[in-house]
Amino acid sequence: MPSTVFEREAPDPQTVHEALAGSTLGSFWTATVDAPSYAPLAGDTTVDLAIVGGGYSGLWTAVLAKERDPHMSVVVLEAERIGWAASGRNGGFCEPSITHGHDNGASRWPDEIEELDRLGSENLDAIQRAVVHYSMDVEFERTGELSVAVEPHQLAWLDEDALDAAQTRAIVDSPTYLGGQLDHETALVHPYRLAVELARVATELGVVIREGTRVTRLDGTSLVTDAGTVRAGRVALATNVFPSLLKRNALMTVPVYDYVLVTEPLSDAQLASIGWEGRQGVGDMGNQFHYYRLTADNRILFGGYDAIYHAGGRVKEEYEDRPASFATLASHFLTTFPQLAGIRFTHRWAGAIDTCSRFTAFFGTARGGRVAYALGYTGLGVAATRFGADVMLDLLSGATTKRTQLEMVRQRPLPFPPEPIAYAGIQLTRRSLDRADHRHGHRDLLLRTLDAVGMGFDS
Repeated sequence: MPSTVFEREAPDPQTVHEALAGSTLGSFWTATVDAPSYAPLAGDTTVDLAIVGGGYSGLWTAVLAKERDPHMSVVVLEAERIGWAASGRNGGFCEPSITHGHDNGASRWPDEIEELDRLGSENLDAIQRAVVHYSMDVEFERTGELSVAVEPHQLAWLDEDALDAAQTRAIVDSPTYLGGQLDHETALVHPYRLAVELARVATELGVVIREGTRVTRLDGTSLVTDAGTVRAGRVALATNVFPSLLKRNALMTVPVYDYVLVTEPLSDAQLASIGWEGRQGVGDMGNQFHYYRLTADNRILFGGYDAIYHAGGRVKEEYEDRPASFATLASHFLTTFPQLAGIRFTHRWAGAIDTCSRFTAFFGTARGGRVAYALGYTGLGVAATRFGADVMLDLLSGATTKRTQLEMVRQRPLPFPPEPIAYAGIQLTRRSLDRADHRHGHRDLLLRTLDAVGMGFDS
C-alpha cells in the first residue's frame, strides 16, 4: 500500500519521544485561566427556563434567552464545571459553517445551502458583535483558515482559485504543502475563555449558574438532581456527548475521542522559519486530517488525525491519555515543520466529540414542545452552538421562524446501530478511511455505501 507524506518523511522516533517528554496531561486552555466557581443547587426551585449543560450550547442559550426576555428566570445546571468538557478542550476554530462545511451541507440540503451559508456567516458576525458588546476577553481573531493539500490527489479537491505550492508556503512554510486555499471568514478564540466569559455575561444578565449539579432524570419539565428538583416552564437540553435525558436520542450520537498537543512558545527565530504572519488556522485535506493554529503567546496547537471510539460508547477519563495517539501527532507535527526540530510539547490532552451520522447538529422537541434539544455538532460547534441555541429558543417559543422552517432543523439524522454493531462498524469505517488516505483518496465499497445513505465520515 502506498505511504503518505507522514510516513515517507517521518522523523526519528527518539526525536518524537524527546518532544513529548515532560508534557503535562491536561488542557492547555483550562490551565491558563483562573475561572470563578458557581455554587451547586441547594433545594428545590422554580424557573421559567432550565438549561442542562454548561458548555457553549447551554451558555449561549442562557445569554440569548435573557436578551430576548430580560424578565425570564433562567438557571443553568452543570454536573462538573463550566466549560470543562469539549468547550474547554477544542482547537478554538470559530468557523462560519453551521453544516460542518459547505460541501457537507450542499450534499444534504442542496436547495437550502445558500441560505444555510448565509445564516452561518450571520451567526459568526453576531458572535463577533457579542464579543465587542460585552467586552469578552476571549482572544478573538478573525484570521481566516488555510486548507492545505499534502498529497497529490488532494489538489483536485481545491477550488478553482486555489494557491499553488509556492503561494501556500509563502503563507505558512511547510515542505508538505502542495497547494491550498484560503477562507477569510474563520475566527480563532481561546475556547475556554469563551465559555468562562459567556458564563460571566449570563450571570450579569441575571442567569443563575449551578455547578456540581448533576441532573439524573427529566420528569415532564422537572429536572431531578441529588440536591433538589428544578421545576421549569421550559427546558433546553445541551448535553453534548453525554447521555441524553430523552430515550429517543440514545442512539443518535457516539463519543469519538480527539487528541491535541501544544508546544512551548516559539522563539522569534522559530517563528521566522515558518512564516505564518497572518496567524490563520490551518487544516490539511486528508480523511484523517490535522488542524493547527498559533495561540496568543505563539505556541502551536496541533490536533486531530486519530478519532478513537471505544467499545460501548463510554466517556471515561482514562481514555484521555493515549500515548500512541500523542506519538502519532508529535511525529506528524515534526514532518509538517521539520525546521522546528528540537521543540518540546508542554501539554497533551483529549476530549470526546458528540458525533452524529450527518456530522452537523440536529434539533427537536419533546414534552409537547416544552423541552428542546440540540446535539451532534461533531467537532465544529464553537460557532454553530450559538445558532443551535437560537433554534432551541425558537422551538420552545412555538414561533415559526426562518430557522425552524429549515429542512436541516426539521430532519433527524439516521441513528447509529446498537452495540456491538456500532463498534464494529466504526472500526471498519476508520480502517477504510485510512486505506483511502493511502490509496490516493480512493473510497472503497463501504465508504461509497455510507456516502450513498448520507453517513459518509471523516475524522
